[in-house]
Amino acid sequence: MQLATLRSKYRALAPVFTERSRRVWAATEAQAIGHGGIALVERATGISRSTIQRGCRELESGETLAPERTRKAGAGRKRATATDETLLADLEALVEPTAPGDPESPLRWTSKSVRVLSVALEALGHEISHTVVAELLHELGYSLQGNAKTQEGTQHPDRDGQFRYIAREVSRFQRLRQPAISVDTKKKELVGNFKNAGRTWRPAGTPDRVRVHDFVIPAKGKAIPYGVYDLHRNEGWVSLGIDHDTASFAVNAIRRWWQRMGRPAYRKARSLVITADAGGSNGTRLRLWKWELQQFANRTGLAITVCHFPPGTSKWNRIEHRLFSHIAMNWRGKPLVNLATIVSLIGSTHSRSGLRVRSEIDRGRYPGGVTVTDAQMATVLLERHRFHGDWNYTIRPTSRRAK
Repeated sequence: MQLATLRSKYRALAPVFTERSRRVWAATEAQAIGHGGIALVERATGISRSTIQRGCRELESGETLAPERTRKAGAGRKRATATDETLLADLEALVEPTAPGDPESPLRWTSKSVRVLSVALEALGHEISHTVVAELLHELGYSLQGNAKTQEGTQHPDRDGQFRYIAREVSRFQRLRQPAISVDTKKKELVGNFKNAGRTWRPAGTPDRVRVHDFVIPAKGKAIPYGVYDLHRNEGWVSLGIDHDTASFAVNAIRRWWQRMGRPAYRKARSLVITADAGGSNGTRLRLWKWELQQFANRTGLAITVCHFPPGTSKWNRIEHRLFSHIAMNWRGKPLVNLATIVSLIGSTHSRSGLRVRSEIDRGRYPGGVTVTDAQMATVLLERHRFHGDWNYTIRPTSRRAK
């Protein structure tokens, strides 16, 4: 009966006990029982005999502790750094990026996890667990961190000047109610039942089953999205290519945007400004890009002004965060199983600001390595602007007729 009562009491009080109050309570119960009390309390509660005896000594001595303390000052296991004077210095030498050492040491070229560090410290004669290594690292001011994209490489001295020039040109075209677009190629995507980064809501335990390995399926290939973003109307167009990302493909995407979205919105347009990266299929040095723009200008009667972003600044291109980012968010976690699925996902993209997107598959063939001759370049009516004519230029049509 007494055993059951003790068990019942302990179960009721255990949730609110501290280490100190538990041993004092156990000692009090044992003393109240008298002879055999310690053994009975141990059996009923599972508290060790040594702990109960320690509680009895505390009661008999009458010593008191501050309310916030569990043990007397200096009690408990010593800190690892107190018993091992060189531990902290050896640990810091292992993790310090600029620490001198043997360049052939495997640890210098290893992911320095706490388990790897604990093994390395043991090799130096220290006895330490990976959990203590983690605690010591936090005390030294270390934390788990990823890479931070901050280094842009060499900045062109006219970088900011070009940004301001692009802003002025776009504003001028918009004041004149002439179209202004931002263009670029989005990352190529594998077509097929492949893992797509991100997560989407589904019934619990029913994830989309996708391939383990991301090897291209020859019959499906890759999709090449080339985007056109209308800077004034907040509208996007994406041509989904299946061949090569060439200047001919890029200009054909702009041509399709003009036919399907641009011309209906800007019926009185006489000119067009394009903001583009300095490289890729719309690079500053590509003859084919300029020659294809000339053909586009001749067919539409538009005077086409091109303003390139300085090298290394493609992330400032408006299409990146006004169109491509929303497409990526819309299809996250969804396998891009076929071209029709990709076109549907792009076409259903929208944003709170009212973004509208249209898309189509471009099944044209755009072979690489096409050479534009000097004779062909001589037909390009290219006028370089006074400020950085290599980045800013206008291509005028040979006639004013528009199709």
